[in-house]
Amino acid sequence: MSVVAITFVIVALAEVADTSGLVTLVLATRFPARWVLLGVCAGMLVHVGIAVAAGSLVGLLPERPLEAILAVMFLLGAFLTIREGMEDDDDDDDDDEEREAPRTRWAVVATAFGITALSELADPSQILTATLTAQYDDPLLVGIGALLGLWAVSALAVYGGNRLRQVVPVKWVAWVAGGIMVVLAVISAVEAIRG
Repeated sequence: MSVVAITFVIVALAEVADTSGLVTLVLATRFPARWVLLGVCAGMLVHVGIAVAAGSLVGLLPERPLEAILAVMFLLGAFLTIREGMEDDDDDDDDDEEREAPRTRWAVVATAFGITALSELADPSQILTATLTAQYDDPLLVGIGALLGLWAVSALAVYGGNRLRQVVPVKWVAWVAGGIMVVLAVISAVEAIRG
């Protein structure tokens, strides 16, 4: 499987279980979907850029310490993803409904961008993107996979989030994504020990 595909699957699973998808869904119910999606996608671009830069710096470490750090980062990503999937999302709806409605399409784009950029900082998907960048030492391919995964989940949230959440419980997605990250953590730990 290519780096782009692996990154796409892992990041998309982590993002489906994330509460920021719910924020995107709420924005799309209040404003025109295409403008919300444009703002969210721009925010995700910034999010992935920061994660790839951080992962590239971590990737400069020697191999054994790098594998140990990757194992810890994958475990942290698994914990955060599962925790996000288990949280009650009802509180997020109330906060979003109290915001003042943007008046123009560019105000909608700016609102969606700002909310996305801020809510994604230190998010499980950002930690995973940084971790995968360090692991695969191919920032461009990881960045493309992460960005496509995030954009796909954002498009699902904007255009079909309510239906998707009724069919597939977020808790299941969180556990699957967390399980994949635990497996990657074990592989990284074994590599760190074997040297």
